[in-house]
Amino acid sequence: MTIYFNEQESIQARLGNDDKQTLKVLADRYMGANPPVPFAFRAFSRAGIMQNEKGLFDLDLGRRFPEAKPGQFSYAYALVWSDGERNLDLLVSCLGPIQFYFNDELAFRSTVIDEIKPDAMVKLNVNFVKGWNRLFIKAKHTVAGFGCLFGSDEAKVRILNVLAPFTERKGQAGWVFSKPVDTDIFEGRSLPDAMSSETNNGLGWLPNCEWTEAERSEPACERLFGIQPGKQVFAWTKLNHVSPSRDVCLLKGQASGPLTIWLEGKQVVDLAAEGSYSVEVPLSFGQHHLLIRSVCGRSSWGFTFEATIGGEVVSLGAPHQVHGNDEPWLYLGPLEANVALTYEEVVRTDHPFVVDIHSNDRTYWRLDRPDTWIRPYYENAMLSNKWTVGNVTNYARWDYPLGVTIYGLLQTGRVLNRADMTAYALHHVQSCTDMFEYSLWDREQYGFPAINQQLVMMKMLDNCGSFGSAMLEAYQENQDQGFMPIAHRIADFILHRLERKEDGAFYRICQDEYSENTMWADDLYMSTPFLCRYARITGNSEALDEAAKQFLLFRKYLYMPEERIMSHVFDFKYGMPTGIPWGRGNGWTLFSLTEVLEALPLTHEARPALIDFFNELCNGYAELQAESGLWHQVLNDPDAYEEASCTAMFAYAFARGLRFGWLHEPKRFIQAALKAWDGLTRIAIDAQGNVHGVCSGSRYAFTSDYYKKDLLTVTNDNHGVGIMMLAGTEVVRLKAWLGQAPSLDV
Repeated sequence: MTIYFNEQESIQARLGNDDKQTLKVLADRYMGANPPVPFAFRAFSRAGIMQNEKGLFDLDLGRRFPEAKPGQFSYAYALVWSDGERNLDLLVSCLGPIQFYFNDELAFRSTVIDEIKPDAMVKLNVNFVKGWNRLFIKAKHTVAGFGCLFGSDEAKVRILNVLAPFTERKGQAGWVFSKPVDTDIFEGRSLPDAMSSETNNGLGWLPNCEWTEAERSEPACERLFGIQPGKQVFAWTKLNHVSPSRDVCLLKGQASGPLTIWLEGKQVVDLAAEGSYSVEVPLSFGQHHLLIRSVCGRSSWGFTFEATIGGEVVSLGAPHQVHGNDEPWLYLGPLEANVALTYEEVVRTDHPFVVDIHSNDRTYWRLDRPDTWIRPYYENAMLSNKWTVGNVTNYARWDYPLGVTIYGLLQTGRVLNRADMTAYALHHVQSCTDMFEYSLWDREQYGFPAINQQLVMMKMLDNCGSFGSAMLEAYQENQDQGFMPIAHRIADFILHRLERKEDGAFYRICQDEYSENTMWADDLYMSTPFLCRYARITGNSEALDEAAKQFLLFRKYLYMPEERIMSHVFDFKYGMPTGIPWGRGNGWTLFSLTEVLEALPLTHEARPALIDFFNELCNGYAELQAESGLWHQVLNDPDAYEEASCTAMFAYAFARGLRFGWLHEPKRFIQAALKAWDGLTRIAIDAQGNVHGVCSGSRYAFTSDYYKKDLLTVTNDNHGVGIMMLAGTEVVRLKAWLGQAPSLDV
């Protein structure tokens, strides 16, 4: 038996067989460890370094400096914050001679082969330390090129956010890069101090983030947008009133054109033409949103604004936290006069804004700095090559393991009658979906999105199906109509754009990647539960038929009839399955099949074959259950460690098979399901609700050694927490069903 902790530390030792209390501890631990921290907003210069569609930063300095001479040098510098140790593969494509320094140590120096092959890509394995990490690139210009492409491998999954160095740019997103110089000024010298002033090293660093004196003399609207008579701009700030009393505040100023002011949604100033204004308003303690609409006049564009109480100036502050910004105003525009927006429609940051009702152009909030916009970033828990989760919240991330976690929280909340749990799960989903429209716009503007990376850059089932299924499960809670455009997009991808074999089976093309031309058992969960829920909500029978069809097709390629279990992967490059029955790959299969069987009408033509397949698999898995109640990481290898996530999936599926009457010989599976849950609560779940024994995210191999020795377990890995809750909810329902509880809805 695999031992993850002393049995005295288990949840069962503390709670016995109180399954609902066990579920409460599991869910409460997860929510406590993953507080609802939203996206971080940062200042970002559009004159800076963008990413391409693969997420690589485009440091093509030859394009930026066409006047550069051969032999000149330029430098690029960035900071990366890491909440813990993190291992990543970094990619470098050299356009000329490159040296890359990681935390002030030379980590890579290009060779002539790297430099003269335009499509060559070098992979560097790097260990980020907890805290600040420094990335410094030294580039030399040749007639062949100047600079490089640089970023993380699988960038939409293993996100690499970079921040600007130097005190003047603290908190801003993006790289800084220098103007070309004739000699390498850092040859034999220390690299620049990222935490000091950028003026200390004598280089001209870009992008420029300060106005010239002449520009500062212009009104803010004019220096940002020029003069565009009749167009409108919104300016948003906050009044900060520190007195505990309710006072009379005087708002006054001048405008070069029509002006409207709202204070906390109430219109307090309405100038029909250029002129001055003065109005008194009551102001209580605290921060108060103030919005100004300024229309460009014939020859100038701007306004002045001052708020005073008893002659003392009331300070202004930014209405939304934006890292790297010390200005009190955010600006939106320019908008055509035909765009009519209410106060409530303007004071928000969750979507781009229409520029002209007759076009599809959009815009967003920007700062009073050259070409600088605000931009939301996902900066919570980051994945590494080892899929570690660390101690940082997973909130606001869209990815497939968290789809199961959200599903588990929803079902646990329902079983325990805990509205706060279902609300937490719903809000996690909405943190992604509410920003969906913006994230599409973000990709269009910047080349690669800073949020919702997998949803926006959808290229495989992992990117959409699992979390999309959880989204549609959450749809039951409040029918959020913002979910449906995303659901339609995912359905179109799966049904009409996903790669298929000649017989219609889903598979992975993944050209030039390790998984090129393969079929994975995992993909049954990444597709079929979503299709079932989509069919239920929309009435689209094509989606349900496709879900049933895929199971029969995957069976043809992956089923191992002698043992009645599934191979993890079929590799079309070799024309054969790997023959390795990975535990969680089989768990995904059976877990998903219960979702399809629940959705299929009794008269569906595929139902008899799928019922038979379900029974074949259940019998095969039951034969391989260990004495502890768990299953092995490689199902037919008793020397492999006992793994928790596949065990939870089998327990979940057996319990559902019993309740719904799908099992031909139900008695043996009562014992198997309860034995599995007993083993999990003794061996895998500790008294604090931590989940142990969950295999990290997998690649694939033709040898079981990879699964046994390389894919080790990670405590509280997201691949296991949600399914542990789901298994518990089904055991609760199973026990109630076995006791014929009249309140049970089966």
